[in-house]
Amino acid sequence: QVQLVESGGGLVQAGGSLRLSCAASGRAFSNYAMGWFRQAPGKEREIVAAISWRGGSTSYVDSVKGRFTISRDNAKNTVYLQMNSLKPEDTAVYYCAADERRYGLGVSYDYWGQGTQVTVSS
Repeated sequence: QVQLVESGGGLVQAGGSLRLSCAASGRAFSNYAMGWFRQAPGKEREIVAAISWRGGSTSYVDSVKGRFTISRDNAKNTVYLQMNSLKPEDTAVYYCAADERRYGLGVSYDYWGQGTQVTVSS
């Protein structure tokens, strides 16, 4: 198993930036493909970005392409989500997730963090 803890959320003005971190503990971090999800009030949870086991492949949902960057540091057991040019519609609770066997935007991830709130004011 792997345990995931997100951090880095907060309140930011539209056009600003935040970097989210997700620290993993437990089994070897490089065993897991990782994803970032978000859930806005009254909406379903949606995938935002995904990264493969060693970081060689990344994928993004269309609404964040060119603004968000997912990366990972396997030596630090951490995955990041750099969010630039933030918009009010990016306001949500952001979750990281892990899966041993599959990578991508359509994966049903097995392990989840508790989430971190991101609020973008207009």
